[in-house]
Amino acid sequence: MSRAFALLPPLPQRFPDDPALIEALAEHGARDDLAASFPFESLELLRQAGVLALTVPAALGGGGAGITLAAEAVRQVGKACPATALILAMQFAKQAALARSTIWPAALRERVGRLAVTEGALLNAARVEPELGSPTRGGLPATVARRTDTGWAITGHKRYVTGLAGLRFIEVLARTDEAEPRIGSFLVTAGTPGLETRETWNHLGLRASGSHDLLLTDVAVPESHAIGLVPAGSWVGNDATYATWNALLIGAVYAGVAQAARDWVVNFLRHRRPSGMAQPLASLATVQQAVGAIEAQLIAARRISASLAADVEAGRIPPASETGAVKALLAGHAIKAVELSVALAGNHALDRANPLERHWRDVQCARVHVPTEESAHLSAGRAALTAGDVP
Repeated sequence: MSRAFALLPPLPQRFPDDPALIEALAEHGARDDLAASFPFESLELLRQAGVLALTVPAALGGGGAGITLAAEAVRQVGKACPATALILAMQFAKQAALARSTIWPAALRERVGRLAVTEGALLNAARVEPELGSPTRGGLPATVARRTDTGWAITGHKRYVTGLAGLRFIEVLARTDEAEPRIGSFLVTAGTPGLETRETWNHLGLRASGSHDLLLTDVAVPESHAIGLVPAGSWVGNDATYATWNALLIGAVYAGVAQAARDWVVNFLRHRRPSGMAQPLASLATVQQAVGAIEAQLIAARRISASLAADVEAGRIPPASETGAVKALLAGHAIKAVELSVALAGNHALDRANPLERHWRDVQCARVHVPTEESAHLSAGRAALTAGDVP
């Protein structure tokens, strides 16, 4: 993003009701998808609107938004450009987690939050590795933190670092080189010597998300940037609250995609009138029933999201097994809604001249975010089978 920062307006408490902003994001999104180029312009528009600091605490000048408003903002952006929405989802979840954290040094926490407010500084984690895969499945990361006179030196290889080209801060998961390794995060600032981006992201969907590989070679990290180091056997990853933010915000990205697909096919059906028909396709009962099936998927996803968000806002945090099941359900509803839209549009859906083709590609990515459907079902099943006999 540009470093010529203009003064921001007062930060919004919700996503701005600005159709021109959504239209611009959609225009940039289509272009960036075609070129697989990073959405710098879209992120700059969101920065200027104050959106990138929506979940930063109000005490630091941020929007202070909770999960309900954050998810709605992600959904709105997801309708226009889901690649940008995924970067935004990561920013919202990480900044909200930062505000709750008791393990981050206070000065560092405040600095990262304030820079999101004043400069739109983006933050995301780097956890996945070529051999390890996602750390949620267990195992020691191969990325190693070595002690130095001034702190740590980090060496390793991370994959799928969403938004990499636009990040100011990267929270790198690593193990120490001590005799009894510890695991934790090390906050790395973009531009630090030893960082290298390997442009490996060449995906079916979300082509503009810039989820490239990150290589680290003896990257210097100050002592104060080591966060939450614990013995390897004690590391548990994200807490239950973060899991709910992840489920709802990732779900919101693809809810936006599904809504965009629904909107396009509804307009198509309203105006498409084959030469042998006196009325458009929308007048047919079979078509109306098929659109109703799409609506049912969107309604179910919206109701599930609202219920979980209300629990989180009230401090009722569900167990990870329940949150994972919700994430899988939301992904399934979004995928089904787009598939039904594609079936209704026929050949038009597969034509790259129409946005429905892009929506179908983008929604496929809902399957791969952790926890995957298989992992979520395994966790929910184990929880049910180990809870004791049903009275």
